[in-house]
Amino acid sequence: MTASAPSENMLGDYLRDRRAKLDPASFGLPLKRRRTPGLRREEVAQRAHVSATWYTWLEQGRGGSPSADVLERISRALMLTDVEREHLFLLALGRPPEARYRVVEGVTPRLQRVLDTLEISPAFIKSATWDVIAWNKAATVVLWDYASVPAGERNILRRMFCDPLARERQLDWESVARFVVAAFRADAIRAGASEAVKDFVDELSRASPEFETMWRENAVRSHGEGTKHLRHPAGLLALEYSSFAVDGRPDLAMVIYNPATQADADLIRSLIAASDAKPK
Repeated sequence: MTASAPSENMLGDYLRDRRAKLDPASFGLPLKRRRTPGLRREEVAQRAHVSATWYTWLEQGRGGSPSADVLERISRALMLTDVEREHLFLLALGRPPEARYRVVEGVTPRLQRVLDTLEISPAFIKSATWDVIAWNKAATVVLWDYASVPAGERNILRRMFCDPLARERQLDWESVARFVVAAFRADAIRAGASEAVKDFVDELSRASPEFETMWRENAVRSHGEGTKHLRHPAGLLALEYSSFAVDGRPDLAMVIYNPATQADADLIRSLIAASDAKPK
């Protein structure tokens, strides 16, 4: 007995499957005279503001390539999650949809526990606008005490260009600053946050002529990985850094700094121990 061949109309199969999983009652639609579960094609078409005939053709693999705008409307009509919406675009257009930027103020407890397990590796999670929204103890003693300032001021670029202490900590401030500006630009565009950062960019440009000059260079680069050298009050530190995307959240990234040598690891341990010994 031979297995049946898989359907070649993956987009149509996916649309039918998502449509069948919707409850008509939740949309105030009648439940009588329905031969199959879910919404009817014409009901999805009406919700998406497209022709019922065209939508039927799309499910049958005869509708041609839909535009991104139409896919967005179908996505909303079918109540797709972010992951399901991305899958729909990949099936229909062969590419993911444009990112939808959203402001985020914190992380889940599970993600915070991931940070906390990195005992001697400073680590934090930053948004697309480079606001640090979560961090671990090692980051506090090595990089900056983020909890000591209001949430709106926990921004990497703001500190790099407006905090003299941050400048002093860098062995080569100008090189690091250029890297930060170029990576920030790339992150903001990738996450669809170009409009959201305009006021922030204008503010920094007024506060720092150096930032304004570097921003106008229009350089872009990925955060990637490398080695960071810090002039810490306790001594020089070498840290190997890597940046990781947070699954399902193109606007968030986790940055981890590992001590480059045993001496660096020992110094971080001593800083944590000293911090723990302070009176609460």
